Amino acid sequence: MTHDQQKHGNPLARLGELGQSPWYDHITRDMITGGELARLLAEDGLRGMTSNPTIFQKAIAGSSLYDADLRRLAAEGLGAPQIFEALAVADVQAACDLLRPVYDRVGHGDGTVSLEVSPGVAHDTEATVVEAVRLWESVERPNVMIKIPGTAAGLPAVTRCTEQGINVNITLLFSVERYAEVVEAWLEGLERRVRRGLPIDRIDSVASFFVSRVDTKIDPQLDKGGDPAGVRGTIAIANAALAYRHFEQVLASERWQKLQAVGARPQRPLWASTSVKDPKYRDVYYVEALVAERTVNTMPPETWEAYRDHGEPVVRIHEAIATADAKLEGLAAAGISLAQVTAELEAEGVQKFTASYDELIAGIDAKMTTLQTA
Repeated sequence: MTHDQQKHGNPLARLGELGQSPWYDHITRDMITGGELARLLAEDGLRGMTSNPTIFQKAIAGSSLYDADLRRLAAEGLGAPQIFEALAVADVQAACDLLRPVYDRVGHGDGTVSLEVSPGVAHDTEATVVEAVRLWESVERPNVMIKIPGTAAGLPAVTRCTEQGINVNITLLFSVERYAEVVEAWLEGLERRVRRGLPIDRIDSVASFFVSRVDTKIDPQLDKGGDPAGVRGTIAIANAALAYRHFEQVLASERWQKLQAVGARPQRPLWASTSVKDPKYRDVYYVEALVAERTVNTMPPETWEAYRDHGEPVVRIHEAIATADAKLEGLAAAGISLAQVTAELEAEGVQKFTASYDELIAGIDAKMTTLQTA
């Protein structure tokens, strides 16, 4: 621990004290079984975990940790997609069990582990619901969240899964407009349960709003155009800040007050993609700018370690909100459409996760062939 940490405490743990939950955007079997996860919980105040096909692809295909299970499941006659799901469910169950004390102590959606539906169903509402229900029932833990892409087809799936009492993490959100639609879909799911006389006091949800990819997409365009308004590196934070402003407006609404009166918990914004892609920016740039009450920040290992080492936990979200509209006006004046950028990012996000999933399945197939001939 650095001198500053000894003086002021672990910056990651301090986030929790400020109302923002630090989650870990990574999961592998060895971190669960080898004590690393227990250490993160004890020392860093970790409050949740997220996963995606890219993370599992690296863990399963890129190590020997799962070879024994691959042999066993292949011998049972399962294909690669079924094998992947069995491995992922087992890891998520084990992580959920380690995080269960956090879930019981803190509540409000912390102590959870997120598991994603197949990216291949991102544009199929019915298939998304079927897969989400299957994963929810397979993990069979109250502190699992099922990740559903926030595509147009994903919105009704969010409503239907929420109505069924499933904790949902809506992912791949890039625009404030789509975020607002996600909130609407989730509220409708809660209201349907209330109309049916079903409880809503144990349903948790987060809306995963992606951050740094926005600047990664926009900054090169600004560089070409000369950036007359000086907004390079500021649009991602401004965009997220406006999503948070909408979140606060929802919590102040009469509609939310009625749901809260019967036990509803807020659907918290989750800041995703908070690692820095441009070396010109401080490596904890996006984490520091978006510290806010009733939010989550899920960080990959390198960002987590950087923030633990030299993060400065101060609530700054309202500073970002105050300047956000002007930043977006400057972007528009530069001739760049944020709506077009975020639409492209959503499409690219689905494509990237689909490619990772396909690579994962191909890797499992290849590894099974190698293991069977070894």
